[in-house]
Amino acid sequence: MFDFVKDGLPARPGVGYKPQHFKSLLDDPGPVGWIEIHAENYMGAGGRPRAQLKHLAERFPVSVHGVGLSIGGEGRLDPDHLARLKDLCDWVEPASFSEHLAWSSHESAFLNDLLPLPYTEATLTRVADHIDEVQEVLGRRMLLENPSSYLAFAESTMSETDFLRGVVARTGCGLLLDVNNVFVSATNLHTSPQDYIADFLMDEVGEIHLGGHDEDEDDHGAPLLIDSHGREVADPVWALLDLTLVRSGPRPLLIEWDTDVPDWPVLRAETERADAALHLVAA
Repeated sequence: MFDFVKDGLPARPGVGYKPQHFKSLLDDPGPVGWIEIHAENYMGAGGRPRAQLKHLAERFPVSVHGVGLSIGGEGRLDPDHLARLKDLCDWVEPASFSEHLAWSSHESAFLNDLLPLPYTEATLTRVADHIDEVQEVLGRRMLLENPSSYLAFAESTMSETDFLRGVVARTGCGLLLDVNNVFVSATNLHTSPQDYIADFLMDEVGEIHLGGHDEDEDDHGAPLLIDSHGREVADPVWALLDLTLVRSGPRPLLIEWDTDVPDWPVLRAETERADAALHLVAA
């Protein structure tokens, strides 16, 4: 263990930054108190994306969210990818850095998805080793995000919440609690989202995320939810957020909307609803 920079976002609503909202964020941010970027979109040198981000970073704290490290992958982390990530974090000095509890690469193949893991001692050791390496290279604390799941592994020997608790104990990392992911997974796996929240290690939560999901059916006609980030947050997810905030207290709260991105007033309205939830629990 070592001393690293810890997350320091304000307990206010944030948004996943999209270039089409650049001017609106500067002119009409509403309750937005911070922004998130996907690391892989800013690993190039210079250009308009970095120029806009530099301008925004002078006004808003920035959270860097990685999607390509493949923390759960069986092989070693890609050293070139990790080096580019370090260069980005050294440049933007984010208030928070996070990645997913998932894998997305195998040997030289990179998959356009975040795939689930069995929760076993072997997986726990591998994930913890990878997180240790990331934190050592970056010199800062990492937050690990709970996944959205569409299946469960028969070989799992512990619950997801126990697995995350074990990762935190071994690495000193923090957690990113995605409430929509909790709801999606619980619906798909026929478990209780309320029980999951009750068992989650809230003291280590550095960010809470909300996003939209799509509704479908599996081959047997049962509900199947897809974590799409392409629409407004569903009412049952807002209700689960209220339950979460009762346990956690006010935390940095992100609205994710990554596909079919709406005009700024629609996204701002979601941040206003998030702001109201934060004010309610603070009161």
